[in-house]
Amino acid sequence: MKTNLDCSSQRVAELKELSKKIRLHGLDMTMTTGTRGAHLGGSFSCVEILTVLYLEVMDLNPSDPFNPDRDRFYPSKNHCTLSHLPVLALKGFIKESELLEFQKDGGRLTGYPKRVECGLEYSGGSLGQAISVGIGTALAMRRKGIDKKVFVLMGDGELNEGSIWEAFMSANQYKLDNLVVIIDRNHLSYDGDTEAVMGIDSISEKLKAFHWNPIECNGHDISSLLKAFSSIKAGVPNIIIADTVKGKGVSFIENQREWHHHALTEEQYEQAKAEIMNT
Repeated sequence: MKTNLDCSSQRVAELKELSKKIRLHGLDMTMTTGTRGAHLGGSFSCVEILTVLYLEVMDLNPSDPFNPDRDRFYPSKNHCTLSHLPVLALKGFIKESELLEFQKDGGRLTGYPKRVECGLEYSGGSLGQAISVGIGTALAMRRKGIDKKVFVLMGDGELNEGSIWEAFMSANQYKLDNLVVIIDRNHLSYDGDTEAVMGIDSISEKLKAFHWNPIECNGHDISSLLKAFSSIKAGVPNIIIADTVKGKGVSFIENQREWHHHALTEEQYEQAKAEIMNT
């Protein structure tokens, strides 16, 4: 993780524009899938999170992707492909033109991809698992003397799984201050409102009881995210709870459960594109 984050108004404005670009790429990628559709809702809720992580926070070199002295990122909500792949393109791991090969025969970019040369550390689909992988990696990095961070992005719906809470206990047990979890708190899982399905509110208080350092922020506000990452403490595992909106940026997708995975018509594509460009 970089030691001095650029929180200047100029940098914030730049990252906002890049977030807009990521959403536009996500729309284009969805259109390449035709009637099969893609994960728009959960991808668009974490755009700003990934933008800040990759383009300001994490220490990564696309020219040397296998360097052991690097930060690691594991997307437990690995269906956020429509934002994850575009940010990898902006970082320089892949070409932006390759995004239009998304889910096409012979292409490298699939729905749940893993290619370290593309900047992808983790291949997953089943939720609730990446934090355990992150804990194992954080332990290994500590033992090897690698002074870098492991970042894990989780959806709030995953917190229903018992393995998650076992992992939270383990991270505290081993005092993994090189582990940072980010919760994309968009309040909506595929099954519906998270509090109606299985209430998980007061996440900060729960994590305090597990001896983590919880940090709350607005997950769509670049300045708020930068402040959150700047508030990471030593000696304890850290968790950033980012309040977000599922499908953020497109009016007919926001907070709509059916847009967890959906196809776009040409008319919807044009409307969504116009809304994003005009924000």
